[in-house]
Amino acid sequence: MKIIKVQALRGPNIWSIQRKKLIQMRLDLEEMEQFPTNKIEGFRERIEAMFPTMIEHRCSEGCSGGFFSRVERGTWMGHVIEHIALEIQSLAGMETGFGRTRETKTPGTYNVVFSYTEENVGLFAAESSVAIAEALIAGTDYDLNADLQKMREIRERVRLGPSTGSIVEEAVSRNIPWIRLGTNSLVQLGYGINQMRFQATITCKTSSIAVDIACNKELTKKMLDMASIPVANGSICTDEEGLAETIKKIGYPIVLKPLDGNHGKGASINVTNWEDALSGLAFAQQYGKRVIVEKFITGFDFRILVIDNKLVAAAKRVPAHVIGNGTDNIQQLIDTTNLDPRRGYGHENVLTQIDVDRDTEDLLEKLGYTLETIPRIGEIVFLKSTANLSTGGTSVDVTDMMHPENIFLAERISRVIGLDVCGVDIMAENLTQPLKENGGVILEVNAAPGFRMHLAPSEGLPRNVASPVIDMLYPPGKSFRIPIIAVTGTNGKTTTTRLLAHIVKNNGFKVGFTTSDGIYIQNHMMEKGDTTGPLSAEYVLRDPTVEFAVLETARGGILRSGLGFSRCDIGIITNIQEDHLGLSDIHSLDDLARVKATVVKSIKKDGWAVLNGDDEHCIKIGQDLNCNVAYFSLSEDSDFIKKLCAEGKTVAVYENGFITIKKGEWKIRIERATHVPLTLGGKAKFMIANVLAATLASYLWGFKTEDISLSLQTFIPSAAQTPGRMNIFEFKKFKVLIDFAHNASGYKGVEEYLQSVEATKKIGIIAGVGDRRDEDIRECANIAARMFDHIIIRQEKYLRGRTEDEIINLILDGIKTSGKIVTYEIIPKETEAIKHAINCAEEGSFITALSDVVTNAIDIVQEYLDKENEHGSV
Repeated sequence: MKIIKVQALRGPNIWSIQRKKLIQMRLDLEEMEQFPTNKIEGFRERIEAMFPTMIEHRCSEGCSGGFFSRVERGTWMGHVIEHIALEIQSLAGMETGFGRTRETKTPGTYNVVFSYTEENVGLFAAESSVAIAEALIAGTDYDLNADLQKMREIRERVRLGPSTGSIVEEAVSRNIPWIRLGTNSLVQLGYGINQMRFQATITCKTSSIAVDIACNKELTKKMLDMASIPVANGSICTDEEGLAETIKKIGYPIVLKPLDGNHGKGASINVTNWEDALSGLAFAQQYGKRVIVEKFITGFDFRILVIDNKLVAAAKRVPAHVIGNGTDNIQQLIDTTNLDPRRGYGHENVLTQIDVDRDTEDLLEKLGYTLETIPRIGEIVFLKSTANLSTGGTSVDVTDMMHPENIFLAERISRVIGLDVCGVDIMAENLTQPLKENGGVILEVNAAPGFRMHLAPSEGLPRNVASPVIDMLYPPGKSFRIPIIAVTGTNGKTTTTRLLAHIVKNNGFKVGFTTSDGIYIQNHMMEKGDTTGPLSAEYVLRDPTVEFAVLETARGGILRSGLGFSRCDIGIITNIQEDHLGLSDIHSLDDLARVKATVVKSIKKDGWAVLNGDDEHCIKIGQDLNCNVAYFSLSEDSDFIKKLCAEGKTVAVYENGFITIKKGEWKIRIERATHVPLTLGGKAKFMIANVLAATLASYLWGFKTEDISLSLQTFIPSAAQTPGRMNIFEFKKFKVLIDFAHNASGYKGVEEYLQSVEATKKIGIIAGVGDRRDEDIRECANIAARMFDHIIIRQEKYLRGRTEDEIINLILDGIKTSGKIVTYEIIPKETEAIKHAINCAEEGSFITALSDVVTNAIDIVQEYLDKENEHGSV
């Protein structure tokens, strides 16, 4: 078997709108296409032995053991690999369960699709599942545990931490979109101007001064003391002299810890003699020169969590420890403790495995123990000096046991320090009594406190501490999205997108939009190129100045990665015509319609799909949508449009020369087409269709008809405003038209326009694109022969696996089949072809360059026009 391609889908896609995180693997079964599982001796037994937990895979049988039944009866290896990929992720601690396997038009080649929780793990699972399947087929050994451990390590390297992850999960539960900014824990919630950012548990509302105070333990202690909040006696020292002076003042026992330390690193507790104090000083100074020396307070370690100045959780933290049974030694007890299913690698589970390190060895040495020592029955042996969960500690929820005065104290501390998310460390016998009564003290105040101990305590009630964070960032009434209009289709996407962006901007919004020319923020081009994919959409949605997004969304990006947004308010399909067929498993217009439908299937329930009522595939798509649907049409007299009007539906039509909105029998005439520059005096019918789509979407959004009308009148097609979309350059003796038309439908639109153009000679510059089907190249050439008197064939780009001669011969075939006598010449380079056409142009000629390299063509023609304006001749 051979993996042809593996790709990660990150947004709504052709396989699922809801399940956005999918791996799609294109797999050639090669000779295994002839060997379903029932023809491989012993395969069922081997896969069941390796994956006994697959008994829970119900598969299409709908019952426990359903997948094994399929294997027994015979199923193809692509289906098996799908299930293996899902199962190994689950075994590695990443539960996921959606999968699909479908054969492509190429016999023996399948698309194997399965869900993932971490993208890099999913990509690894694709490779691993094929290797496992091959081992099962051959009956050879396979080290499954090595792959599972590798997947865990990948996850720990790339995953969001438990605190960050919990906030993201809470946001997702409220349908708040999120974007990971980079590879660390910096996350954006919401879109555009309504975004909020956080990293770990530091939010964009967190005061940097408050963080600085919390990170300066000496200053924190001083500020708390000044506010009459109990703190442990002690001071900062940097050498033996300072250490001796502090001990003399506060006495033993003491605690030593680095001033800038975290997670308990470098800490030594309950130090009772000078020798251990010196050792503790040296240990702490491995993490920083300045060391805190404080009086050791007996009691328990508590962590209080305060969010938005309100207490939300409290936990009692217990350092990693084992309890003697009178039989096992300490190492054996650690091994047994680590078998607890709640303990895992890194942050994968509620608890972390206990590792033996220097801290452990020092504590055992103080007891006169080694790892071989057998503790007494019931004896508690502490293995860490601090109670951090990351070092194997446990937590017990005590939120409901807190005395009201301690709650008041904790909330006051958050205000004294100024933290919106605040962790308060307390040492006390209990929290049921006020600290002033039981002698408890505040040890530290933490910025970016961890949430895991509260989310999943080892004992007690779990607390959803992520919820108040979201409540703080998005209080009731605050929006987290911005309006999104997504535009897809075969032809007209860019023009419709640009026109919509113009309308939106004229209505006072700061608009960001993506096109096949580039990414624009408020009409400023930020990135140049074909930017119609999900990364470009995300670029706009990340921009904190954008209030409204209009996103051109092309087929390629949908197939490659899915959509770059979770849902949109309005989705437009301009039309579905033959283009790019034969690529990426898209072989028919039905296949293409399925891809384009991804956009309108992502529309929110009360949003609108704006569809072409003259396109049968659009009409079919509209029958299967879970949102409002409206159509536009070049004719108000079509049976379909008449039916919609009879039902009182809203449509946009071209009638009696007007761009019109109809609601039932009522007409709202927005503007006369001849007054809309984009339509080229009403002669470019395909442009009228684009105007109808944009007008209908704008109207449904809620823009006023008079504002829409003004925008239509002020949107001037030009090389700057709509590059490559019916750009006309007027020379003194002839005209030049540049258009991006590159498929039969686009050619027909230009042909229809040229029928209204009077010219002594119509000259066309055309080319073929190598990844189109033979019949597509021939048909475009056939249309060109119908509309031009003379054709210049050029072919220097986009060969895509073909030879230049091969494409030119297909073009010549198309010209010949037109039945029209047309002269032609071949000039391979586009620049030379355009220059030749201009230099040889007769008076009254009309030159049309159907260019797939718009910028080059525009620059050349503009250069000639500038020269004529400057010197009086070309």
